[in-house]
Amino acid sequence: MNAGSESVSATVPQRRVDQLLAHYALSHQHPTNTRIHLLAIPSIMLSLIGLLYAASPTVALLFMGASLLYYWRLSKVFLLTMMVLTMGMLVVIATLNARHVLLPVCLTLFVVAWVAQFVGHRIEGKKPSFFEDVQYLWVGPLFVLSKLFVKLGLRW
Repeated sequence: MNAGSESVSATVPQRRVDQLLAHYALSHQHPTNTRIHLLAIPSIMLSLIGLLYAASPTVALLFMGASLLYYWRLSKVFLLTMMVLTMGMLVVIATLNARHVLLPVCLTLFVVAWVAQFVGHRIEGKKPSFFEDVQYLWVGPLFVLSKLFVKLGLRW
């Protein structure tokens, strides 16, 4: 192995979660796009689960379970954090459902957040990562968490 390949391998993240986040970050460099994503991704998560719940609570729970399984395979810290956040989202969804506004609120939030995401990518000048691979739809929430974790000095 030559010295050049050693320096390249030293800069490439080794854990799968780090590789996914590094790749995701490549299309989220512009500060405005990043700020948009920090708000839009949690909004999309909440609204998507809410829409699934409005259609079928069982489907929503299966989706959340599959998502948590994906996170379990990547990082136990992210898994635990996503479990707490998922429970919080379920409380919000149950409250909206009890007030009979779940569907209109989640549909509006879903559309507005996705429009914002695409505006952010227009500003960035790069296509969303999930156009390459659908798993980046699940990496997006970890991107948001990773930004928070860095600010708090936490490691995932």
